[in-house]
Amino acid sequence: MQATPLNFAPIDDAAEIWRAEAYGLLARLWLAPPDAALLERLRGAPTDALADDSPLAAPWRALVAAMSATSAAAAADEYDALFEGVGKPEVLLYGSYHLTGALNERPLVRVRDELRELGLTRDPARAETEDHVAFLFEVMRYLIAGDDAAVCNLQRQHRFFRAHLQPWIERMCDTVEAHPRAQLWRAVAGFTRAFMQVETQGFDMLEA
Repeated sequence: MQATPLNFAPIDDAAEIWRAEAYGLLARLWLAPPDAALLERLRGAPTDALADDSPLAAPWRALVAAMSATSAAAAADEYDALFEGVGKPEVLLYGSYHLTGALNERPLVRVRDELRELGLTRDPARAETEDHVAFLFEVMRYLIAGDDAAVCNLQRQHRFFRAHLQPWIERMCDTVEAHPRAQLWRAVAGFTRAFMQVETQGFDMLEA
């Protein structure tokens, strides 16, 4: 995401640790297919850590089951078929596209403007622009767990989420879930949608 490493502060609140870890996991899964080591960790992830009445419980179990049913090679093939490949990918993971129908439009400019305020820059070695879903999730992780209290706070999380994720993220999940080639990423999209809905409800409470 940036040219220099980010520093992360210890978090005392278990719920905030979980939020930061969820954003980090989703950033990783939307950026690239899971390798064998990540698949092994996810296969062993507890499926009873969330209460049955949690809106995240069923999507999380589905995600763990999907990870258990695939291999690193199959995951790589699916990721390539959906999000890479020759020419235009089947599914684009950029906010500009889902909001305007084209890449590198005004939503990307707005993300870059806010990143400058936050003191964050894109790693020049990465091909993805800053409105890629994985980049935005990693920014949210930083705003939750980063050690710069001037920007890493709930108010800034609220602002960033409302401006750069909420307007389009469920639309992207719809597209992935509807694609006939999606298997593993149908589960990733399902968990992403549920997590975004929980985040939306949490931020709604700040405005009540």
